[in-house]
Amino acid sequence: MAGEAQCLSYTGCNFLRQRLVLATLSGRPLKIRKIRAKEEDPGLRDFEASFIRLIDKVTNGSRIEINQTGTTLYYQPGLLYGGSLEHDCSPSRGIGYYLESLLCLAPFMKHPLKIVLRGVTNDQVDPSVDVLKATSLPLLKKFGINGESLEIKINRRGMPPKGGGEILFTCPVRKVLQPVQFTDPGKIKRIRGTAYSVRVSPQMANRMVESARGILNKFLPDIYIYTDHMKGVNSGKSPGFGMCLTAETINGTILSAELASNPQGQGAAVLPEELGQNCAKLLLEEIYRGGCVDSTNQSLALLLMTLGQRDVSKVLLGPLSPYTIEFLRHLRSFFQIMFKIETKTPEEEHMGGEKVLMTCVGIGFCNLSKTIR
Repeated sequence: MAGEAQCLSYTGCNFLRQRLVLATLSGRPLKIRKIRAKEEDPGLRDFEASFIRLIDKVTNGSRIEINQTGTTLYYQPGLLYGGSLEHDCSPSRGIGYYLESLLCLAPFMKHPLKIVLRGVTNDQVDPSVDVLKATSLPLLKKFGINGESLEIKINRRGMPPKGGGEILFTCPVRKVLQPVQFTDPGKIKRIRGTAYSVRVSPQMANRMVESARGILNKFLPDIYIYTDHMKGVNSGKSPGFGMCLTAETINGTILSAELASNPQGQGAAVLPEELGQNCAKLLLEEIYRGGCVDSTNQSLALLLMTLGQRDVSKVLLGPLSPYTIEFLRHLRSFFQIMFKIETKTPEEEHMGGEKVLMTCVGIGFCNLSKTIR
């Protein structure tokens, strides 16, 4: 089948994860040329090589060819296999970089996935494990991917630059996905969050909580922010602190925001009060953008809608991020699927910024490798 499928060709290092994930799900071979070809240090970076190794671990029979300079990558996907795995992520990117893609692939494995990832749990670049746990798992449940075995567990926290964190991600397999009609975000009913501190005074977390509450209490009384102080071996190898906030609506929409302190030895020191205030403001901005899915999970929601049964799915999103716009182009290349995009002005919705209503008919993706019990 893969022999008949046409090989897709791309240039450049951008959106490498999107291309590999969609190639794996669609079974189409892929060739990427000129990866940082004109830079002094050409080719794939260590975190990208680590990601390719991870894709190789979760699939069976994939063929991956990389030229000597690392500027050309050929990938012929195998079957998604799953099972119990371990992977050491590159500390130059957060675990979220790898976990985001695993969330897209895990429901379609042959065996339920149970994977231990080690590395940086919270940084300033990628979505932290806390945010993915709070927002992506409820989103998967809306598409019918649920069960006790769907969880992300943080065993150890690790901050950049050295990491040392560890998480466990388990996910059940599904044969087909449910279509969704998710167009009314509803009003915010409560705010939850986690303020974490590793290898610094536990007082840091309390100071962040106080300053964040100072802003959010003006809008809502139901606010609870946990403090998570990890000690000893569970605190990773580098000091740091940060915060993750989520706002939940009456209809089950979850919007998130997060901030982390600067890595040790990089940039100016950040006051916990400042970080708490800025994180609260980011959450208010995310609420203003609105939609039924927050900006971190837009592409995951669109992918699950694409792979749903041959039925209409609708979801209301806030303004599309550049990453999501590129993802829509890739969905068209790999699955020949187009979304109907309608803009909703703030007057129509009576709140926040401009919204986008995304509508599509699923391709009826069926997990053929799921073992029949």
